[in-house]
Amino acid sequence: MTRASLTRLAVAGAAILGAAALTVSPAVADPASKAAAPAVSNGTNHGPKHPAGHGHQPDPSVSVRLLTINDLHGNLEPPTGSGSRILDPNGPLTDTDGSLTGIAGAKYSIAGGAAYLAAHLKQLRTDNTLLVGAGDLIGASPLLSAAYHDEPTAALLDQLGLATSSAGNHEFDEGINELKRIMNGGCHPADGCSPAGTWKGTSFDYLGANVQKESNGDYALPPYFVKKINGMKVAFIGLVTQTTPSIVTASGIAGLKFTEEIAAANKVSKLLARHGVKAQVVLVHEGDGITPNQDPSSCPVVPGAGSRIAKGLDPQIDLVISGHSHQAYVCKVKDPAGQDRVYTQGSSFGRAITQIDFKIDRRTKDVIRSSVVAKNNVVTRTVTPDPDTETYINTWKERVSAVANKPIGKITATIGRGSNVGETPLGDLIADAQLEATKTGGNAEIALMNPGGVRADLTFPQSGAEGDGVVTYGEAFTVQPFNNLMQVVTLTGAQLKALLEQQIWKVDPTTGGITQRILQPSSSLTYTFDTTKPEGSRVSDIKINGTAVTDTQQIRVAANNFLVGGGDGFTVFTQSTNLWSGPLDIDALVAYMGAHSPIAPPATGRINLIR
Repeated sequence: MTRASLTRLAVAGAAILGAAALTVSPAVADPASKAAAPAVSNGTNHGPKHPAGHGHQPDPSVSVRLLTINDLHGNLEPPTGSGSRILDPNGPLTDTDGSLTGIAGAKYSIAGGAAYLAAHLKQLRTDNTLLVGAGDLIGASPLLSAAYHDEPTAALLDQLGLATSSAGNHEFDEGINELKRIMNGGCHPADGCSPAGTWKGTSFDYLGANVQKESNGDYALPPYFVKKINGMKVAFIGLVTQTTPSIVTASGIAGLKFTEEIAAANKVSKLLARHGVKAQVVLVHEGDGITPNQDPSSCPVVPGAGSRIAKGLDPQIDLVISGHSHQAYVCKVKDPAGQDRVYTQGSSFGRAITQIDFKIDRRTKDVIRSSVVAKNNVVTRTVTPDPDTETYINTWKERVSAVANKPIGKITATIGRGSNVGETPLGDLIADAQLEATKTGGNAEIALMNPGGVRADLTFPQSGAEGDGVVTYGEAFTVQPFNNLMQVVTLTGAQLKALLEQQIWKVDPTTGGITQRILQPSSSLTYTFDTTKPEGSRVSDIKINGTAVTDTQQIRVAANNFLVGGGDGFTVFTQSTNLWSGPLDIDALVAYMGAHSPIAPPATGRINLIR
């Protein structure tokens, strides 16, 4: 589909947002008219054709294969550590004691890496194959991609033949204008052109049927994409989690509103159906958790936001491809008409490709639901990596190496996120670094770090040739890839307690799994968090540098701009006063490493966690 076609789609789609009357741009036809029928992209793969009059009957159906990825997060190089492992019932490796996957006896594979992803995609492609995504393909990326605002990843996705993707919450990390620049081209307004030259943009677009401009309700992104495959039209409707405003910095979603997913998709689905596009697929960046150590094909989901959407979408929608929760599953759910509908997700970091095969009836132009077969293919590293992709990645490694390989400090042992439950050594280290970076200008007394912003361990074994225990800038950036701004605000003692009460700690009575969001504290802050007490009554004995906090006390609190904007549900931050802004979070960590090396893993115990 051409860029002009997609622009027309976005404008025409915006016109259907009105409740009763349809409002349109003067240059665009009413979407209910024939002239405004959804534009399509002609497929490049066609099945065999038979000359007329030779007795051949056309095949009554068209076969389609979708290959789907989600939550790549710019992982061009093979991920390492826990991010490289994927639970795999057919995997060659066994976690004997649960120290690797957290599940003793689980089978797993080492997976991921763009060169291996490309090789597996080539093996899986056949006639009438499309590659599509379910969001977070960029954002929260390793330095190799993030140093150049994810242009390396976006260009590679083009090379891999990505047709379209829903936007994910991380596609908004740098705001809607930056996302449009990635799609449309042009050099970065602050950092200029990358070493590759002027950015040309992508041939695919991110979709967002539930992303609107606050100013006028128009779509901020194209709501759908239609592809013609051997004469049959297949529509892809894009959605992003409606919780995006609570998990992205306020600046990233400025001027946008994120509406409820089902209603937004159903409105677009009805428009498409009116114009004869009956085969419909939803790409949604929202998903479910799973019961651990289960075969993805057994649908091990713990029903949540993803299942709600998958079950509630209009019966005209045939498939639901999800993301966001970084899990692997293949499910069938019942749509509102009682029909089976396939609902899938393909892990994260390029470790899996979901393969969905189905047929479209030439007469009805709709998906034959009984024909749909789906499975997750692990992107193992047992295949020969794609040489062209390897060359491409090595080129970018050379471009970023001067920055990535620069030593910034030393550690005496691996400093990890642990199980990322409660307080962790790496979370404590980052909070200490943030406190030190904000004391002078912002007069910070304590610092708090969101655990979701800690993306990897600091490992003692060398990752390259830097030597064991040496921490490079690239390794530090992998830990903190968001380039958030450090800020300091004033909270009262009562507000600090209310903020800490907003932390989450829930135990699933069936699986025993813990859902939690515990802020990582600097060494100056100690308190008790009693999970056995009712929510709202769990925090007590708050002290700063050993002195008890009073309700009326004025406290200078350092945190990144994501938290200060109320991210992760910590809305008490928005009640703060006297805002001060300082360095980037990555710069705070780099400075701390340089000043205090060698650094040993901090002892936990700042939070007296009772459970």
